[in-house]
Amino acid sequence: MSPLLLSLPSSHMHAIYSLSQLPAPRNPKVRLHNAEQVLSWEPVSLSNDTRPVVYQVQHKYSSTWYDLSDKVEVNCMNITTTECDFTPKGNSVFLRPEFDTFLRVRAKVDELVSPWLTVPSFQYCRNVTVGPPENIWVTPGEGSLIIRLSSPFDVRAFSATFLYYVHYWEKAGIQQARVKGPFRSTSIVLNDLKPLREYCLQIKAQLVCEKGNISRPGHLSNVSCYKTAMDAATKLQQIIVIAVGLFLFLSMLAGACFFLVLKYRGLVKYWFHSPPSIPLQIEEYLKDPAQPILEALDKDSSPKDDAWDSVSVVSFPEKEQEDVLHSTLHQSPGPVQQPVG
Repeated sequence: MSPLLLSLPSSHMHAIYSLSQLPAPRNPKVRLHNAEQVLSWEPVSLSNDTRPVVYQVQHKYSSTWYDLSDKVEVNCMNITTTECDFTPKGNSVFLRPEFDTFLRVRAKVDELVSPWLTVPSFQYCRNVTVGPPENIWVTPGEGSLIIRLSSPFDVRAFSATFLYYVHYWEKAGIQQARVKGPFRSTSIVLNDLKPLREYCLQIKAQLVCEKGNISRPGHLSNVSCYKTAMDAATKLQQIIVIAVGLFLFLSMLAGACFFLVLKYRGLVKYWFHSPPSIPLQIEEYLKDPAQPILEALDKDSSPKDDAWDSVSVVSFPEKEQEDVLHSTLHQSPGPVQQPVG
């Protein structure tokens, strides 16, 4: 971005050269950028003369020229520099922004003076180069962007105001910029944006001079992109989707586990079945093989667990067996004792 520089064509220079006069300054330029107002020119060079060259600047709005001295808050009288700065100091302004302003400059060496070099007229409000807004801060909102900024410069001295325009577009879509404005406030809210989308924006300030109703558009700021936050409806949808997805996942996991248990239940029973335990006496014997295992088992056995039956074996000859059987059938029941032959 280059500020406006007003250059004077050679045909506008009022330079009358003579042996008794100094050459006039050349190539005057007026720099009007934001609040900056500076007149500059090329220095006058003298051959074989070491005396210092000073310069005098005058201005006018109508027909009368006035010197720029301390009485008018700008001192450009007998200066050695090759520029005159009209930039406002605080709330005071020297050049009226809504008026056509004329400037001229000449060189002086002691009593010698050069012809005046007159600068073409300019009007600040019509010719100034307005830069972009400064200190741009963007905060993502729920389907919106909240913008805070500072004006390009202080316009209180110029009896002027700023209007702001926001150029924005969705980064992922068709990059066709939309414009919102004008805004008078330095706090701007872009509403009706899609949630969770990235938007790019540029901001432009337009200078409006209240006297004369003159406006001057400014330059756009650099492109910056920001992602909007989700709104309440999007948050609710996201919660529902997460809950449904979690429920489906747990259901599928439970179904898969049930299917695996049915398919591999024998293996599952084997895994979860406790291994057989070794009796305590055998475990002690394995630890100490010198211990008699049978005595240990007999010692540890409980008497109530031992159940013994008495069995008598009786043998008879065949003849005696028949007699005994016949006798038994005809006698009342009772114990029979027969010697063993």
